[in-house]
Amino acid sequence: MEAAARRRQLPGAAGGPGPSFLQARHASTKADDVDRPAPFHLDLWAYFTLQNWVLDFGRPIAMLAFPLEWFPLNKPSVGDYFHMAYNVITPFLLLKLIERSPRTLPRSLIYISIITFIMGASIHLVGDSVNHRLLFSGYQHHLSVRENPIIKNLKPETLIDSFELLYYYDEYLGHSMCGCFTACRAHSSLPGPALLLLGPSSLYYWYLVTEGQIFILFIFTFFAMLALVLHQQRKRLFLDSNGLFLFYSFGLTLTLVALWVAWLWNDPVLRKKYPGVIYVPEPWAFYTLHVGSQH
Repeated sequence: MEAAARRRQLPGAAGGPGPSFLQARHASTKADDVDRPAPFHLDLWAYFTLQNWVLDFGRPIAMLAFPLEWFPLNKPSVGDYFHMAYNVITPFLLLKLIERSPRTLPRSLIYISIITFIMGASIHLVGDSVNHRLLFSGYQHHLSVRENPIIKNLKPETLIDSFELLYYYDEYLGHSMCGCFTACRAHSSLPGPALLLLGPSSLYYWYLVTEGQIFILFIFTFFAMLALVLHQQRKRLFLDSNGLFLFYSFGLTLTLVALWVAWLWNDPVLRKKYPGVIYVPEPWAFYTLHVGSQH
């Protein structure tokens, strides 16, 4: 009887909660946590939409609204402060989204992606800041760098190359550097609040793609997302509410960009500024050409 009692007290003995039982239970709980879809992150997506509209889209509007005397051209403008806040808040919200994801990428890849985004956004900040000051000197945004009257008069002419380098940093390099599946189809749907945010979010992404001139990067990203979604569906895995929100936002953005390009397809001035196969005019170039010139 003493031997039997000792056996009952030993970890892992028959009928006792030994290590193998605890490990199996822990593994089962962990698997359940991974398979459980994440809820729709209404707070983070709402913050994203709000700060995108206020700090990015509202940036040039604020620069036009505030008196120039408050922010002299040799000091940071109100738009620069908006841009600085955007460069801090956006990566913070991205990291919060990643923290809530049940499946995450390797940490090193996350760090590199966030660092690359901040680097590109910082380059874009400098380019936009200088471009804003050039507008007060008569720079015409719908014309190329070398076709602008104030640039043609620069002496020596090598200074034009410097401005073209700044334009390259801002419009190309800066803009280019800027887990959501569930096994249950019933969890693959958008809640009501997500539908309300879908329109404002897509409209902002349209502005980002067109004004940022990142259509090639955007279209590759969208089709990569589409390929991943189709591949996962073969494994009976479906997008959860957060994944659907982003995917539908990008799909609606693509539709808006296509309508924008079709509307301005035969504009002779914008066609001259944006030659080549990829023709995606910038909204502010359209504004300075067709709206600003009338005032």
